[in-house]
Amino acid sequence: MKKELAVNPYLFPMPVLMIATYGDDGKVDVMNMAWGGICAEDMVSLNISEDHKTSANIKKTNAFTLSIADVDHLEAADFFGIATGNKMEDKFERSGLTAVKSQKVNAPIIDEFPLTLECEVVEYKNEVYGFHVIGRIVGVLAEAHVLNEKGKVDPKKLNAFVFDQFQNGYYAIGEKVGQAWNSDAGLMKKN
Repeated sequence: MKKELAVNPYLFPMPVLMIATYGDDGKVDVMNMAWGGICAEDMVSLNISEDHKTSANIKKTNAFTLSIADVDHLEAADFFGIATGNKMEDKFERSGLTAVKSQKVNAPIIDEFPLTLECEVVEYKNEVYGFHVIGRIVGVLAEAHVLNEKGKVDPKKLNAFVFDQFQNGYYAIGEKVGQAWNSDAGLMKKN
């Protein structure tokens, strides 16, 4: 029997995305966010609050990178979701991570994160639900150790984690349990 719950953003899994931007002074800023994802083949959608330093940086540079953090860097990734660049001048430096400038957009690439999408801003606007950003993916970078023999990202090797909105936890992912567009093959054959 189903039990009715309070209205909350209960979806699982929620991605753990690292948005990296440059500030006015060229300082690296990274924000952890879960309310975003792919919205078209070469587009991402982010929904954040306009008062974040990341939002101001996006407005000024029209660029950002979006990375997937791995379990090995969970502590820094969580820190990026707690600390604010508006109040902590050395936020990125405290993480101990390193960054290089993207060759495709005016945004940093965090060396330690294994998968990064380089994005240029297509649109941003204030909506009733927050600061909405649409970005076009203009480049994708992956560490060689997360690729399979065919050169594709292997989720198990990526060692990513997801956010649990129910209990505010992080969960490692990676076990394959089926093949998309093939697991229902038996049902497709029934009359």
